[in-house]
Amino acid sequence: MELNNIDKELLKTIADLHEIPEGAYNIRKDGKLVSRNVSANIDIVSKTDKPGINIFIKDGTINESLHIPVIVSEAGLKDLVYNDFYVGKNCDVTIVAGCGIACGSSEDEGHDGVHSFFIEEGSKVHYIEKHYANGDGTGSRILNPVTKIELGKNSYMKMDTVQIGGVTSSKRDTNAELDDGAKLEINEKIMTDGNEYAETNFNVDLNGKDCSTHVVSRAVAKNESNQIFKSIINGNNKCFGHTECDAIIMDNAHIVAKPELTAASTEASLIHEAAIGKIAGEQIVKLQTLGLTETEAENEIIKGFLR
Repeated sequence: MELNNIDKELLKTIADLHEIPEGAYNIRKDGKLVSRNVSANIDIVSKTDKPGINIFIKDGTINESLHIPVIVSEAGLKDLVYNDFYVGKNCDVTIVAGCGIACGSSEDEGHDGVHSFFIEEGSKVHYIEKHYANGDGTGSRILNPVTKIELGKNSYMKMDTVQIGGVTSSKRDTNAELDDGAKLEINEKIMTDGNEYAETNFNVDLNGKDCSTHVVSRAVAKNESNQIFKSIINGNNKCFGHTECDAIIMDNAHIVAKPELTAASTEASLIHEAAIGKIAGEQIVKLQTLGLTETEAENEIIKGFLR
């Protein structure tokens, strides 16, 4: 299967790919494999019982990357894939995922990706996931990513999730369990417009001694769009947990933020913060004095907020 110009533009947007990458990758379009490459330290094997792949990263793999983008452009396709990542000990790798939808008809298109991470002791993983949709069709563009994380002793995972436009409906579920000394950092950036709907559910179990998590969401809701942010942190040992939601609300949008903390240990230290508000008028006025229109000023403020 070859990629057309629309596919290539989507790959640039969701995975920063201007050409076929070096190293390990798995590119998927409309439920089918487009291209795959493995490296000496990263192996990719197709599942035999359901759609998806198993990724095996050898102990001690350092400074390597893996790209696994998905493109959906087939009218009426509801794609579903299960990807499992087995990261060995003392690794330091970057994994770039994400899905781009090009809708050109009145039929709905969607992708549900279920990603499970098993990260062993001492390893570091930077996971980048971008979602984007475009096209002149009237069908809905639906994305429902599920992420499951098991962090071994003294391991670290940084998860950057971005929904950058055009997605009609999304529901993001992330569940994580942390062992002794493990650290999880989650940064979410999301913007909705029109009648779009976005729901985020984070659930982190701090089971190990001296483990920690930081969950931060920055969101912008425009027009008639709706967003729900739920973050649950369970402190089950001597641990530290922090969850934060900052949101800008505009027009007739609707935002719900529900941070929740549960401590099952006297040595658990848990903090939550949530703030929702409109763009300050003085910020707009200041930029207008520099020659920007009100709309241009709003766009610059939003761009800086989501940076």
